[in-house]
Amino acid sequence: MAFKAQNIKLSYAGSKILPLTDSAFVKYTAFKKQFGEDGSMVVIGIQTPKIYEKDTYNQWAKLSEDISTLKGIKGVLSIGKLFQLEKDSVHQRFTARILPGGIIKTDAQMDSLKHTLAQLPFYEGLLINRQTNATLMAVSFDQKILNTAARNPILKEIEEKALAFGKSSQTDIHLSGLPYIRTATSKLISNEFVLFLGLSILVSAIILIIFFRSFAAVFYPILIVIMGVIWSVGTLVLFGYEITILTGLIPPLIVIIGIPNSILLLNKYHNELKKHGDKHKAWQITIERISVTTLIANITAAIGFGVLYFTGSELLMQFGSVAALNVMFTWLLSLCLIPAVFSFLPAPKNKINAAHKANFLDRLLIKTDFIVQHKSKLIYLATLIVSLISLVGVYRINVNGYVVDDLPKSSRILTDLKFFEKNFEGILPLEISIDTKRKNGVLNLATLNKIDEMENMISSYPEFSRSISLNRGLKYATQVFYDNDTSYYRLPTDFERAFILMYIASSGKGNGNMLTNFVDKDKQTTRISFQMADIGSKRLDHLLEELKPRIDSILPPKRFNVTLTGSSIIFSKGTDYMLRHLFESISLAIVLISLLRLAQFRSMGIMFISLLPNVVPLIITAGLMGFFNIPLKPSTILIFTIAFGLASDQTIYFLTRYQQELNFTNYSVSKVITDTITETGVSMTHIALILFFGFGIFTASTFGGTVILGLLLSITLIIALVFNLTLLPSLVLWLDKNKKRKLISDEEMAKNNLDFDH
Repeated sequence: MAFKAQNIKLSYAGSKILPLTDSAFVKYTAFKKQFGEDGSMVVIGIQTPKIYEKDTYNQWAKLSEDISTLKGIKGVLSIGKLFQLEKDSVHQRFTARILPGGIIKTDAQMDSLKHTLAQLPFYEGLLINRQTNATLMAVSFDQKILNTAARNPILKEIEEKALAFGKSSQTDIHLSGLPYIRTATSKLISNEFVLFLGLSILVSAIILIIFFRSFAAVFYPILIVIMGVIWSVGTLVLFGYEITILTGLIPPLIVIIGIPNSILLLNKYHNELKKHGDKHKAWQITIERISVTTLIANITAAIGFGVLYFTGSELLMQFGSVAALNVMFTWLLSLCLIPAVFSFLPAPKNKINAAHKANFLDRLLIKTDFIVQHKSKLIYLATLIVSLISLVGVYRINVNGYVVDDLPKSSRILTDLKFFEKNFEGILPLEISIDTKRKNGVLNLATLNKIDEMENMISSYPEFSRSISLNRGLKYATQVFYDNDTSYYRLPTDFERAFILMYIASSGKGNGNMLTNFVDKDKQTTRISFQMADIGSKRLDHLLEELKPRIDSILPPKRFNVTLTGSSIIFSKGTDYMLRHLFESISLAIVLISLLRLAQFRSMGIMFISLLPNVVPLIITAGLMGFFNIPLKPSTILIFTIAFGLASDQTIYFLTRYQQELNFTNYSVSKVITDTITETGVSMTHIALILFFGFGIFTASTFGGTVILGLLLSITLIIALVFNLTLLPSLVLWLDKNKKRKLISDEEMAKNNLDFDH
């Protein structure tokens, strides 16, 4: 596994939240196949009136040229390097001339160039915002390296050159674009991968030192969970997965969830040593008693992760399947290696026949037992009131996800994104594909006019930029056809269309042919590209719902097939998809864990009442999200299935201990409940604290979603501990209070050699 783990790679592509068979993803894939990747540009922006001073302009033009020569860069477009169409009447074609075409040497040349730029409305709003003195440079990547690690050194070089320009010209530089955002995010994920792994091991080691005060009891459990981490990374490689914002959390999760296995085994082993001091007998009894309990507990935790596989979302499937498998792998490693290693080590002398001294936790559990035995109605009332209040919060939950909202507000990525949203309506791609359902249908003048009406309608929304499309190209071509007269920046008439299309067709391929990137080979389908702000999935869903009837009224569905797609829509649809499948995942987890409990305890009553201490904490957590305005989004949706699986572990610990003593002793139900709370409650509290501080390390994350994930999971598991030590025993006491007990002789009890100190 270590050999495989060394080949782990970071993911540089966008997260695949939607399943491959989802209709929106199918349309997006078809669009990319036809027209290429939509989010392939990095943009560099500046805002300064000095851009039209010859020295600053020359530096900007040089920066454009330097970046265009980098390997892996497909093209650069800026006011320092742009194409101006010119009419070649002799050969009846358009030619493209690069501006400025050389160094600007005089102020007169600069004024002339500035006047030329003012006569090019095609670039207004695209590269220039004259009202704010802002301009941008669009850098497009070669599709072959766009989503690979090969883009990293190129982006670094672009950033260095841009910052050098900013320093020399004393201008603030802003960088953005999906490739840049994803690369910066991947770098943060890589850093946090190491940070969280180190913190999880450190926290686990500190807790083990506090519990056991022994080098061996710290070193070997840590060594085993590190092996579990290696297995988890090796599993990612074996499955062909990469490190994403979710799969990067698996190694520290394995440490956090794996350590309790060792604690349970060592606690039981030490408790046995206190009784008889026989090391080998202690391990024999430990394995017999603990293996089943930890097996069921780890299965429930694995179910919490594993149900994510059935969402169909590739992002969640990868995370859920690898996490579930390695939870079980780590349990198996612990069960095999902890007894094996410690059987060779000398028994700790301070544990043999040692007397137990009551501490604060023991006294707290005794008070808890008193409340359960005598104040059960108060527990039910408090549960009901808290649940009702939480349901009010649940009703207030906001379902909304942003592309980069997990980053801190002070992040440069966010501040730069806001710059482009303010000056150019954003940089996130929104693509529209229009199928006219007939060959050459795109070039029909009536169709062009309808498309133009639709483009203007969408551009009127402040959330969207002006469009880049065939129509914009044709308007520019018409202006050039009439000797760059700006009054002719319009669609050609039916008479003009034939001449202009002939000029375009004669202009050759590549940059000279405006039809190449926006029309398919049959001229049946055209593409319209917009840029938009990161407005959130909720607002985008509302806009799309509003746009659809307006688009249909302009381009009737009977004659046109209009598809709205792009990375922005895929992200929005992914957020909605995950929310829909959240309830399915939780329902599946509840069913599977309930069936597991039914098989273990063979009691329908136990199965049903054991759900409440696990479900109520989830309701409370959801209520907290509503009251504190924490939105449901891809990073926070995971909380519920993971928390349900881990909270169920505590229920298993309690019910297993209760059922064993109920079956093999003559004690009353009330006495069994007391023993279970005061004895098993200790281990349950220890494990809850481990999980609390373990998940608490995620609050050190740069990503807001990961911070919330760690914080809410920690809170949920502590709440679950409270309900598993109060509500659960109260319900069990109510269910079994009239249960007939089978009398067991002292000889039978001695024969079973029972002990329930864990």
